[in-house]
Amino acid sequence: MDLDTFRGSQSPLTVEGAQRPQASRLLWLVKWLLALPHYIVLAFLAFFGMFAWLWALIGILLTGRYPRVPFNYLVGLMRWGWRLSYYLYNVGATDAYPPFTLADVPSHPARLDVRYPEKLSRGLVLVKWWLLAIPHYIIVAVLFGFTRPHSDTEGQLATDTNWPGLVPILVLIALIALAVTGTYPQQVYRVVMGFNRWQLRVTAYTLLMTDQYPPFRLDQGAYEPDGPRLTQLPAGWDDWPGDEPAPPPPPKA
Repeated sequence: MDLDTFRGSQSPLTVEGAQRPQASRLLWLVKWLLALPHYIVLAFLAFFGMFAWLWALIGILLTGRYPRVPFNYLVGLMRWGWRLSYYLYNVGATDAYPPFTLADVPSHPARLDVRYPEKLSRGLVLVKWWLLAIPHYIIVAVLFGFTRPHSDTEGQLATDTNWPGLVPILVLIALIALAVTGTYPQQVYRVVMGFNRWQLRVTAYTLLMTDQYPPFRLDQGAYEPDGPRLTQLPAGWDDWPGDEPAPPPPPKA
């Protein structure tokens, strides 16, 4: 199934993972080291992402439309970040090394896309990325952790990690269970996928990609609740209960 098919989904953002985690018992202990090249490249790309976001803001203010170049670039950054998060400790559900590309990779177990908005509000663009998103920022901080800047004994600015986040704690529990039993716990996977989907919806909203306010709703599981399935289960595997395929879209007239 190609991207053009699932862009008909009601949600402007589609986030998916594989139907079941496929991770080895102990590789997660060194994934942080294996991912170092990604940290370097993404830091470089994120720097230019700030200019792409500013370009988009000005473009929406002037025309009510999201310029295509920054839109495609920022969606690509989100895809790259999601693949890395799925590989590392926001999910930790695959040993498939993330590819170095902004493009969609159908063969990778983690996939993401955002439907291009044909028209956006010029007024909302000034407030949605900070004022309107404040409730979600608080929730995401609880889910994924936060730090607080302070001054050390010499008056220098420093940071403390006040809360590591609920998601890293759940993923750590799942990875310990994986190491002991060889199986990633199903319910933890479903919940963690829902939390990541929540965060990415907020990200798309604050990157100005949609005027649709992120719902205060935990959509658990590997697939969007209102869209067709992208990532397919390997041959011979069965669905987990609750992960049955979504019904196909009605045929076009």
